[in-house]
Amino acid sequence: MNFERTTAFLDSFLEMGIPGYDCIIYKDGQCVFRRFNGYADVEVGVKMNGKEFYNIYSCSKLITCVAALQLYERGLFQLDDELSRYMPEFSDMKVMTPEGVKEARNKIKISDLFQMTAGFTYNTQSPQLLKVKQDTEGRCPTREVMRYLAKEPLAFEPGTNWRYSLCHDVLAALVEEISGERFEDYVRKHIFKPLKMNDTDFLLPLEEIGKITNQYRFNDNAHMVEDIGKENHLRLGTEYASGGAGCVSTVDDYIKFMEAVRIGDIILKKETVEFMSKDRLNDMTRPNYMYGHLGYGYGLGVRCPIDGGSRTDFGWNGAAGAHLAIDPAHNMSIFYVQHVMNSPNRAIRNQVYDYAVKDIEAW
Repeated sequence: MNFERTTAFLDSFLEMGIPGYDCIIYKDGQCVFRRFNGYADVEVGVKMNGKEFYNIYSCSKLITCVAALQLYERGLFQLDDELSRYMPEFSDMKVMTPEGVKEARNKIKISDLFQMTAGFTYNTQSPQLLKVKQDTEGRCPTREVMRYLAKEPLAFEPGTNWRYSLCHDVLAALVEEISGERFEDYVRKHIFKPLKMNDTDFLLPLEEIGKITNQYRFNDNAHMVEDIGKENHLRLGTEYASGGAGCVSTVDDYIKFMEAVRIGDIILKKETVEFMSKDRLNDMTRPNYMYGHLGYGYGLGVRCPIDGGSRTDFGWNGAAGAHLAIDPAHNMSIFYVQHVMNSPNRAIRNQVYDYAVKDIEAW
């Protein structure tokens, strides 16, 4: 297959100031495109080699949702179950209103965690999250963090709005509660090991952070990248496995996961994958959804096609530039990754999928 347009588009990112990138495309179960270019370390001049480890940030979310849906398949919870049935600290929530903090009328349901409709925010510096850091001396065990988070007032009544938030971090803690295993152990046992994802972890030991490739932030004023260290800045503590942003992986590993999801009946039943990737937005939640303008809906933790729309892929993005697209209609999976916060290509990197589809359809 000829991927001239895709290649040219990817290389244009280097001209915009991205140090390096890696992109892989699978079609009909086979790798049909792999290209990495640029530098893993700008200062020293180390070129990309395709074996880099990345903080994939919110591309972690699909793994967390799959882990939770495995438990759903086993009948261990229902989507309409109240969260407090399993995590009692969420029984009596407060909510912010124009008149001040009041008792929440609605209960948080497990479906709200998947759908970003629970009322949480992404404020990792909130008073209670700062307190759990202090009280646990920087450990912040995943399950314990949620007992503190539950003391923070919600931003809105559960089920009445869509807001990008710590919902999937809470979902990871729910996996711990229901499975009886630490979240990082559960995903290692039920997803990573079966798929031979030997270079993927949700709680990379701090002494191994050095193997992560250089991480940058783009300075708009200077029009250049600045090294910001290799640490995941959304990792609240040494024992916090962030279901929403905590995974470290490689391109070769992550595409194994994506293909397993696309094919179905490997780590998740095919009908569950179809169920996960159906649009669940409604008149209340659709207006604030972040990818509606691109023609996507939102399912159980993923952007997804909408009825009557032209989109056929589902997936998500990561804060440092990772982008995943699983397209059952074209029997393809695309994973693109870079390691740049505030990236100059953030408004267009989703188009990697569009260019790849055009090249495949032209073949």
